Amino acid sequence: MNNLNLSKLLLLFLSFILISCDKEYFEKINDKSLLVPSTLADFQALLDDNRNVMNLSPWIGEISSDNFYAADAGYLAWNTELERSAYTWSTNPDATGNVSDWNTAYRQIFNTNIVLDGLQEVKGRATETEIRNIRGSALFYRGYALYNLSQIFAAPYDVATANSDPGIPVRLSADVNLRPGRGTLADTYQQILKDIKEAAELLPQQVAYKTRPSQAAAFALLARITLSMRNYEEAFKYAEQCLAVRNTLIDYNTLNLSATRAFPVLLPNGNAEVIYYSIMSPLSFFSSSLTYVDSLLYKSYTANDLRKNAFFLNRGANKFSFRGSYTGRTELFSGMATDELYLIRAECLARKGNTQAALVDLNTLLSKRWKSGTYVPMTASSADNALNLVLTERRKELLIRGLRWSDLRRLNTDSRFAVTLQRKINNQTYTLPAQDKRYVLLIPDQEVAATGIAQNPR
Repeated sequence: MNNLNLSKLLLLFLSFILISCDKEYFEKINDKSLLVPSTLADFQALLDDNRNVMNLSPWIGEISSDNFYAADAGYLAWNTELERSAYTWSTNPDATGNVSDWNTAYRQIFNTNIVLDGLQEVKGRATETEIRNIRGSALFYRGYALYNLSQIFAAPYDVATANSDPGIPVRLSADVNLRPGRGTLADTYQQILKDIKEAAELLPQQVAYKTRPSQAAAFALLARITLSMRNYEEAFKYAEQCLAVRNTLIDYNTLNLSATRAFPVLLPNGNAEVIYYSIMSPLSFFSSSLTYVDSLLYKSYTANDLRKNAFFLNRGANKFSFRGSYTGRTELFSGMATDELYLIRAECLARKGNTQAALVDLNTLLSKRWKSGTYVPMTASSADNALNLVLTERRKELLIRGLRWSDLRRLNTDSRFAVTLQRKINNQTYTLPAQDKRYVLLIPDQEVAATGIAQNPR
């Protein structure tokens, strides 16, 4: 791809896809040097844009899930109508504005396709190892973006219907004149898995920065993806592969629980549990002092459970906000860490009927979370009992990481775990039954108008 064509592609993409993007992004790409990446250093810089594009993940699902509730005044004070629509599961949400979860993911995909297309022309000017690392990173980012889109804008994966359910547009080229349509959900997941599996073969075991993907990150992502597909055999396999490379857990007794933030600052290389860094975009919903953690969820933590202190800030009147991000800062961590992998493996073991092995993983994790000398290992009388314990602790351990929405979507297919969500704002009650169509959000109106793809039903 020559520089002139690449520049045209970027400019066309910006006018076609990013109609409603923020002014700051346009100012950044006005730098001509960013319009014509042609060297490995250029490609690495494009993939390293973790502040603006590459290491961001969706936020709509977190607002729409059952981790938070809001005071009436807080609800009215949020900056965007989209936040309010997501919170109340509006049947006709404001999908005409800047739906950043959609736009950001397709920016990521475009950047990765620029890199993957451009790598064809650097052969002979770089080592094979350098090319493998860049290609592996690009495939990881593209697969991750496609997966994140699928969790918001496509139906939950069901092997019985995946060949007929619509997927999301899978862009495999930087040529924005190509309009791939939605295809099927099976097509979408096939490409996601293809990208991440190849990335796992190409990526190094060690990376200089946690903002860059490693082989362990690829295994962790494969475990997350296959868990969402309810393919528990594969999820177990990938969790095993990840934990064979990275299995460190933080002992919460070593944390300074009286500090404003209990966890070490993650970047550049803090927090030994974290495998890969990603955050949810900052929103007024998350930063508001009138947004609170679900009260029943808070009460489920016992007195000797150190997460109760590490995760929450007391706002008075039995109201608590979340302060326990693994970033060690205000940004909400949504990447991958070893605690998630222990819980994935434990869940898969329980579903296989291996109760004792599931409890070993669960107790290994929880023993690092309780006040020293107070933890009593959990026991279970059956695999079903063990599964309930694991899923309860999964909710409590992986709080506010952007995972709950995906969990609700897959667990709602099982009557044992299905829930109906409920909100009350200004004396009006809103409900979201299990497997409701609103578990799939509307595609932005401008995307539907520009490409002619089918909108999700309501």
